[in-house]
Amino acid sequence: MTIIRRPFVFMRHGETPLNAAGLMGGITDSPLSERGIEQAKAAQARLDRTWSVVAISGLQRTRITALHAVPQYEPIVLLGLNERNWGDLEQQPIAQQTPYEVTPPNGEPWADFQARVIDAINQLLTHYDTPLIIAHSGVNRVLNNVILGSPYGPRINNAEPTLFTPSQDNDWLITPY
Repeated sequence: MTIIRRPFVFMRHGETPLNAAGLMGGITDSPLSERGIEQAKAAQARLDRTWSVVAISGLQRTRITALHAVPQYEPIVLLGLNERNWGDLEQQPIAQQTPYEVTPPNGEPWADFQARVIDAINQLLTHYDTPLIIAHSGVNRVLNNVILGSPYGPRINNAEPTLFTPSQDNDWLITPY
């Protein structure tokens, strides 16, 4: 799987009560915490530019983040950007999370999750020059897996935009935005 080689900015949604409690949110449709709203508002200054599109998942935490971070835009919803379905592990401590390659009980297989995320991102990159994607930490892990070869590493911070830029040598530069 590959990502179309065009620059884009990715941002994880603001903090949710589940994030604050160290629980897996997955497809649970949780709102933002007060801190998450403040994080999204703080990101507004960094995101104050012209975007060809703002794309979000179908979960309210991304919609609320976009409302506060880029209020001048009406985002498009791409369900392919939804977080992974963790099945029986939804709302359980992150410490209980299975390795990414292992399908959680009654959950979504990693290969299926990765395929739908890459398909959604490639749809955006096919049609838009400068997209802003507001989604989830799992989506970022898919990006890391495709670009860096592994989904593992530190969890991306809430509401901190990251620029993904294809480089001349067929690699990608991943930098804070």
